[in-house]
Amino acid sequence: MLMLLHTFGECGGRFMIYTFVLLFVIFACYCMYVKYIHMKYDHIPGPPRDSFLFGHSPAILRAMKEDEVIHDKFLEWHEKYGPVCRFNMLHFVVITVTSPEAVKEFLMSSKYPKDPYIYERLFSFFGTRFLGHGLATDTNQDHWYKQRRMMDPAFSNLYLRGMMDTFNEVAEDLMEKLEELAESHTSAHMHNLVNCVTLSVIAKVAFGIDLNLLETESPFPKAIEKVLNGIVYYIRDPMMLFKPWKWKFIKEVKDAIKLLRKTGEKCITERKRAMRNGESVPKDILTQILKSAEQDQHDDLEQMLDNFLTFFIAGQETTANQLSFAIMELGRHPEILKKLRKEIDDVLGAKKDIEYEDLGKLTYLSQVLKETLRLYPPAPGTSRWVAEDMVISGIHVPGGAQVLMNTYVTGRMEEFFPDPLKFDPERFHPDAPKPYFTYFPFALGPRSCIGKTFSQMEAKVVLSKLVQRFEMQLIPDQSFDIMDTGTLRPRSGVVCNIRSRSLASG
Repeated sequence: MLMLLHTFGECGGRFMIYTFVLLFVIFACYCMYVKYIHMKYDHIPGPPRDSFLFGHSPAILRAMKEDEVIHDKFLEWHEKYGPVCRFNMLHFVVITVTSPEAVKEFLMSSKYPKDPYIYERLFSFFGTRFLGHGLATDTNQDHWYKQRRMMDPAFSNLYLRGMMDTFNEVAEDLMEKLEELAESHTSAHMHNLVNCVTLSVIAKVAFGIDLNLLETESPFPKAIEKVLNGIVYYIRDPMMLFKPWKWKFIKEVKDAIKLLRKTGEKCITERKRAMRNGESVPKDILTQILKSAEQDQHDDLEQMLDNFLTFFIAGQETTANQLSFAIMELGRHPEILKKLRKEIDDVLGAKKDIEYEDLGKLTYLSQVLKETLRLYPPAPGTSRWVAEDMVISGIHVPGGAQVLMNTYVTGRMEEFFPDPLKFDPERFHPDAPKPYFTYFPFALGPRSCIGKTFSQMEAKVVLSKLVQRFEMQLIPDQSFDIMDTGTLRPRSGVVCNIRSRSLASG
């Protein structure tokens, strides 16, 4: 027996040695591959790496830990190293560009697909399917084109004109809520309020769900916020899964995704039942999702849920953040608010319901919203995959790299926008020179955001009603900093004291 145990012990010891040697060889080979990547791309300007293996990710994680906006770090790098900049994470290399010609080349051509590293990582989070092959993350050009073509009717001008009643209705709910706060002299947390409005709008317009978040509690806002936070860490921290202190957060993200997908499954099941029974259904996003699946000739529930989550999250978060920043800047610039109010009074007068034709007359409001997106683009960047060698701004970039274009960075560069930190809607006056591929808050080209018109119509209705009906005064001493949660939002939530204009003038 002792000899047998001794034999097993020897075998176990040899197995551990062989395993250790094998792991060492694998690690050594991986390090050699990382070194090869460094040698291949290190001629491209960029900041020194913090670590041979982890590259620049320690600097990025430090910025996140200190609640900095990582895009300010990219801006700093570009101001120091020029229009083409490199940073590394493990064996990945990312090339960031600010050259307008390069932005035009990558975004306006279908030759460059969405970067598979970023968008395929959004397929699932920590083993839980997230955006899958939805419209925003689909890297297969042919399959994406079929999806986009099927979704187009839900975003056509004709269909969106019919949405004005819903935009007005939900915006009126906000006005009533603000009236209550004004009468009770209670401060208004504007980001929370407009977040409820935009989520209620996308739920009703896109999926036929009545949330009425201004009056009722719902788990959806917190679930969306948790998922967006998850995106930040999942993409920027390659070692997150190996940090036990992050496992509770990971579980919360997975639970939030499951809640949203379960909600989508319920909506899809009910809509399919209505269609089978011959009931009248709206030509909304949910109907187009079902038609898209039907055209693909397979009833893939997971694919339909991918698009449900894509529109449910993206359709409200970016608009809410844009509105919050616009309110913040109007509160900081009374002369701009005064000019905007005059235009709104001239166009709308005292009428409550805004008509589609009114939106085109609110040109200064458009300028305010565009300038807001220049300084505070909720979705700051987009990336493309470069398969073949090319030259960008005189620098040779080997193929097999991710190229990142960042509208936050270009929008804050003196080279493109004089006095870039000044909030100045006149930059977007109809007679002003148009930004040349340095302003792309909804991306550009064939894969630009399908919901751009929807988003800006909604923003115009909400903001014009707000300015028409209320005086706003920002609470002193609150922060006007930006919080980076995957999208950009105001850190303090834009807290205001508000008064009804009729009371203010009386």
